[in-house]
Amino acid sequence: MAQKKSRPAAKPRVKKEPVKQAPLNPHHSFRITRRRDYKRPLHLPGYWKFTSYVAKTLWQYRKTFLLLALVYSILTAILIGITSQSAYAQLTDALRSGGGDIFGGWQQFGQALVLFAGTIGSSFSVQNSSGGAGTLYAVMIALMVWLTTVWLLRNYLAGQAVKLRDGLYSSAAPLFATYVLALVILVQLIPLALAFLGYSAASTTGLLNQGVEAMLFWFAAGGLALLSLYMVTRTLFAMIIVTLPGMYPFVAYNRARDIVLGRRTRLLLRAIWLMFTILFGWIVILLPIILIDVIISGWWKWFENVPLIPVTVLVLGALTAVWTAGYIYLLYRKVVDNNER
Repeated sequence: MAQKKSRPAAKPRVKKEPVKQAPLNPHHSFRITRRRDYKRPLHLPGYWKFTSYVAKTLWQYRKTFLLLALVYSILTAILIGITSQSAYAQLTDALRSGGGDIFGGWQQFGQALVLFAGTIGSSFSVQNSSGGAGTLYAVMIALMVWLTTVWLLRNYLAGQAVKLRDGLYSSAAPLFATYVLALVILVQLIPLALAFLGYSAASTTGLLNQGVEAMLFWFAAGGLALLSLYMVTRTLFAMIIVTLPGMYPFVAYNRARDIVLGRRTRLLLRAIWLMFTILFGWIVILLPIILIDVIISGWWKWFENVPLIPVTVLVLGALTAVWTAGYIYLLYRKVVDNNER
């Protein structure tokens, strides 16, 4: 009889242990979070390269975004007003009469620098002079530009051929939800407001002229400012997420936490870089125009009544709103694309 072949002994099944993944929110109260739990990779282009990418994207659809900036400027001029030309002329006359020898051979350039700072400050005082209605109009117009820019870029990057009219009519659906998140930003800016109040008090009492006390003050004020920016970084992403259909504001706020978790410092540096690009753009554009205005006004007195600087400030404010919304939205897209890899 043929012998039966013996089957090999079956190997005992080893139960595989489930792979432990880091929790989505590894932070717990009264516990030190380990770096391996919150460290998340984030591959983004360099600062200059990404800024160039944002500029090329907006320039590709420049006709639409320039029209949006024009609409923003017209609404601001009608509902809020523009910087007073008479106040600007009075500041110029005061510099010419009392500050002729302050800057030496750089008299005109020094006047342009002082007028640059005074013009920016007066542009913010226009909203305050209009009362609470002016501030409300400014917030509503800024939110409209934000929503329209995000809506247009989302459709353009999806390959849709849309117009500014479509964005103005279709982007306002999440307006109230965006307004709620804007109120959250106001709460998060309280530390920054405290820093400004402290600066006013310190400059009045002469604290800034003292050595150690002044250094401690600047450390505290800088910490408060960074705290506000640290919190606002998450809310800015939430203001983009809330534009998705059917999204609620605090649901978007919680989802933004998952995006910035472990990356907030790097995103904060991007936000600081955004403010640097805005300041650089204002200096490059507004300062030469002020210098030209100072020179021409010295030749012809009638040119002092031409509102060149107020109109320039109004247009720059509109372009700044579009640039800020486009920069943050494209940064959000880069972070989301990084998560999907």
